[in-house]
Amino acid sequence: MSASKNKKLMQGIFTELSKGNDRLFIDSMAEDMKWVWMGSGQWSRTFDGKDEVLGELWSAVQKTLKPPYTVVANNFIADGDYVAVEAVGQNSTPDGKIYHNKYCWVCQIVDGKIRELKEYMDTDLVTRTFAENPH
Repeated sequence: MSASKNKKLMQGIFTELSKGNDRLFIDSMAEDMKWVWMGSGQWSRTFDGKDEVLGELWSAVQKTLKPPYTVVANNFIADGDYVAVEAVGQNSTPDGKIYHNKYCWVCQIVDGKIRELKEYMDTDLVTRTFAENPH
C-alpha cells in the first residue's frame, strides 16, 4: 500500500479508538505482528504475534483501565510502509486514577496490516499509576 493509504488506515483506526471502539484496530493487526514497548526499564518488552498482543497486552489494558479505552491522535506522519502517530490517551483506572498517557506509535504496515508497532510512552506515568510500590 502507498504511504497515503497506510496513513488513512491509521487515521481510521484512531477515529474509532477515540470513540472507544477497538474493532478496526484489532482487525488491522497482522497475525505475526510485533508490538514493542520501547526503552530499557521495567516497562520495556516485546509482544510477539497477534495472539500474544491480544492475550497479554490488550487484555491487560481492558482490566487496568476503565472501559472504554480511548486514545486521540493529533498527528500522523507517513513515509512508505511506516506511519508515526502522536496521540494522547483519555482514560482512567477502575479506582478513579486519571491516566492520560502521551504516545508515539511508529507502525509498519504491510499489505494493509500492522506488522510492527513500536510504542514510546511516558513510563514514569505508567509506574506512578500502576506500580504497587513506585519509587
